[in-house]
Amino acid sequence: MKNSHNIYKTDRLILRPTNQKDSKFIFELFNTPSWIRYIGDKGIKTIEDAENYIEKHIISQQNRLGFSTYTLIRQIDNKKIGTCGLYDRDGIDGIDIGFALKPEFESMGFAFEASKKIISICFNDFKIKSIKAITTPINLASQKLLLKLGFKTNGKINLPNNPIEYLSYELR
Repeated sequence: MKNSHNIYKTDRLILRPTNQKDSKFIFELFNTPSWIRYIGDKGIKTIEDAENYIEKHIISQQNRLGFSTYTLIRQIDNKKIGTCGLYDRDGIDGIDIGFALKPEFESMGFAFEASKKIISICFNDFKIKSIKAITTPINLASQKLLLKLGFKTNGKINLPNNPIEYLSYELR
């Protein structure tokens, strides 16, 4: 049941596969101070950079695995508020979950709501047995959310060509 075009809903959100129509939003999200501090600068300096990133990293994985990044859209007003998804990331043995919100939508439960849905999709639709997650040691909000979601700490990990030592988590 691998279908990268499925749209999912939660009580407050629509989770839609990220596509080229999200380029301006991805540009804005990737350049928020919290994204740069906790996730890192992805070099998205223009809308065209965002379009290229979406094609190279998001759509290619959707086509290859049937899942990738989902744009989170608030149902009440159709506003794009963040992303959540499953990633086949270099240096991680297995699939990992990631999430990010625009700052004005943090601490409202949206990341938890979206992540719960993504976890359900992962286990039930894609039949993945284990989900990994990583976060920087300074990102206390993500650490708290991962534990609330049921993830267990799994040591530390370094990713290729990246000097940061991440905290590693796993959910089975």
